[in-house]
Amino acid sequence: MLYVVPTPVGNLEDMTFRAIKTLKEVDVILAEDTRTSSVLLKHFDIHTPMISHHKFNEHQAVDGIVARLKGGETIALISDAGTPAISDPGFLLVRACAQNGIEVQCLPGATAFVPALVNSGLPNDRFCFEGFLPVKKGRQTKFAAMAQEKRTMIVYESPYRVLKTLTQLAEALGADRKASVSREISKIHEETVRGTLGELVQHFTEHQPKGEFVMIIGGAED
Repeated sequence: MLYVVPTPVGNLEDMTFRAIKTLKEVDVILAEDTRTSSVLLKHFDIHTPMISHHKFNEHQAVDGIVARLKGGETIALISDAGTPAISDPGFLLVRACAQNGIEVQCLPGATAFVPALVNSGLPNDRFCFEGFLPVKKGRQTKFAAMAQEKRTMIVYESPYRVLKTLTQLAEALGADRKASVSREISKIHEETVRGTLGELVQHFTEHQPKGEFVMIIGGAED
């Protein structure tokens, strides 16, 4: 059995009882960064051994992990924060398990974009998750497609590219397109700023972006 276990995106109290129990009972934990996850495990008195499983080694590691699962081990997969495979390593392993008839259980839990979407005040009955946008190749093509998208769009961004991305979105989608930016979700300095793309560009020109960001962009209107 492979357990996909979400971990808090900020406040450690967001960890579920089931997640703690699972991490204590499995044979081994696959962690995106063992140094980051060791803080979490220590907080909840979890002593299960960890193995590094990140985007730089997951292609090479999948076959070995599948072999261990077939051998009867139970393994949990965690990322640094949130739900694995959502803009984090995990998809390749889950796909390999599905192809090899290995049962997978994904526990419900923290995912940064859900509170950001709800907090935005923008329509959330239909939305599309874009994750991190292309940094170079394909970036303008993506912006052109987003300009035509009618559903609310969700984008993850680093603080170093927030202002650049908002500026480019305003150019491609129009400065009057409604949007919302949430940062540091579930942490002490959590903040959501709403307005048009033009207003958000102005805000983050005056206030240096800090923390982890989720952008919510309104869809094109008919």
